[in-house]
Amino acid sequence: HHCCLILLPKSPSNKGISFLRYLLQNQATVMKPQHLLLLPVAAAYTLKSPHHSFVGAPVVGPQHKASLVMDMETNTLDPVARYQVERTLKNIDIGQRTQTLRDAEAVHGMPWKDSIDKQVEDDELLYMPFWEWQMSFMEDNLTDLKVMPCHNGKSDFSYNVNTKKKARIVNLCATSKEYRKIRMTYYDAGDNTQVFNTVFYPSPEYNLPVLGVDLLAFNRKKYLAIVDFQPLHEDESDHAATYEHILQPIKDKYESLKGRMSSKFYDETQFFSQQMLFARFDKENVIKEDLFPAYKSYVETHLELVRSTEPSRSDMKMVLERQKEYDTYSAERDPATGLFAAMYGKEWAEDFVYDFLFSMSERKEGGLNFAPPGPPGGRPPQ
Repeated sequence: HHCCLILLPKSPSNKGISFLRYLLQNQATVMKPQHLLLLPVAAAYTLKSPHHSFVGAPVVGPQHKASLVMDMETNTLDPVARYQVERTLKNIDIGQRTQTLRDAEAVHGMPWKDSIDKQVEDDELLYMPFWEWQMSFMEDNLTDLKVMPCHNGKSDFSYNVNTKKKARIVNLCATSKEYRKIRMTYYDAGDNTQVFNTVFYPSPEYNLPVLGVDLLAFNRKKYLAIVDFQPLHEDESDHAATYEHILQPIKDKYESLKGRMSSKFYDETQFFSQQMLFARFDKENVIKEDLFPAYKSYVETHLELVRSTEPSRSDMKMVLERQKEYDTYSAERDPATGLFAAMYGKEWAEDFVYDFLFSMSERKEGGLNFAPPGPPGGRPPQ
């Protein structure tokens, strides 16, 4: 094992913390043993950097030091050590007003009230109620909720826009005691495409499924929806708690959400449960009457499952490894990469998939296969 001692001030600057987080978040793809030597430098930089408040005025804070040790085997950090360092960084007092979830949301004008395509008139932001409800749910119910950065050190993923093609995308990422990562995406291209996508990764102390949501609309004629407790293991019994029996009564209420997905992009037997809500439909009323209440029930039930499960530190490495496999599997198969590349360029699209959507994934040698444009995080209608 190689070891690196990182000295961090109790109140380091934003730049230092952001740099450390960037190195940690991307260590699987860019971090070599020699890169760890940069971490003490980054920490030292934070000792000399002025503190800045949220509104930009300098703030003087205490300079007490804390020590963190990261173990490294070959050229990657142990996943548990990495997770613990990330959690520690998240909780460091940086001597300023912490950016709230609503602060992060407002940076790009969310929740939007109208579409980027001004020719659209009626109910143009079809899935915005889902975004708004989830934001309130997270604020009201999650413990120690904090915003996570939406960048990889060179690209900002929080927002992108193609004004010529009238398409914009906004992203938000958060963490809490219950969830290691929660990411949210809204894609607005007028009546052409509307997408809401969110994924909840439980904290690794919980050997539980990932909650995944993909809601898509094409030309206001074809609609696709997927909501699922995506299993980490093939056998439900290998999780810390079984859950399909608590989902079945919810699913049974909605005949419109009992479809089966095609195998064009994904293998239904991998990372999908028997109680997945799946719908391909052409009547928009299904969204408000069935999909919205079912989605809310699944989100609420997932949090109840996490809170009713006894955390286990002995499972952390295994859970993180399985979440990494989930990310790698998803990154290689997500049909949205073609759309991202067409709208925002191949470099941004590849970084977005690997460093934001599925940030624990291993980059495929040769990069992603940019298929013809498809919807963000979803599967196009057959």
